[in-house]
Amino acid sequence: MGRSQESFNKKEVRNKKEKKRKDKEKKRQARKENTKSNSLDDMIAYVDEHGNITDTPPDPDQKEEVNAEDIQVSVPRGPLEEIDPIRKGTVTYFNSSKGFGFITDQETRESVFVHINNTLEDIREGNLVSFEVEKGQKGPVAVKVQVVR
Repeated sequence: MGRSQESFNKKEVRNKKEKKRKDKEKKRQARKENTKSNSLDDMIAYVDEHGNITDTPPDPDQKEEVNAEDIQVSVPRGPLEEIDPIRKGTVTYFNSSKGFGFITDQETRESVFVHINNTLEDIREGNLVSFEVEKGQKGPVAVKVQVVR
């Protein structure tokens, strides 16, 4: 008889694969035994009066009636302040050849777009101007712009 074609290394690899397969099968069996029932009752959670999540239903005797009008869904508004429609600001950029620029509002520090058609007199960069703000297509737009002297 001839020598076996299996070397020690081949036997070792085959034994490791067999052991790995058996371990995997044991784990699968353990998972099957330890599975919980996935019924709807196991998945329901309740919220108690303090806002904590529990698995026990609330006591119906301690139920409080709540008036639906008392529930506030949005952020309460503060007192409305009258904003002066005429604002003051500095022209930070103005291109007279293209006919547009930007004014920085002194109060809010917002940048407001200005077009040459909305000016009452010629303006330049650095001028202190008074203006009114209107809503434009892409944001706030300065109208009735004039230089403050």
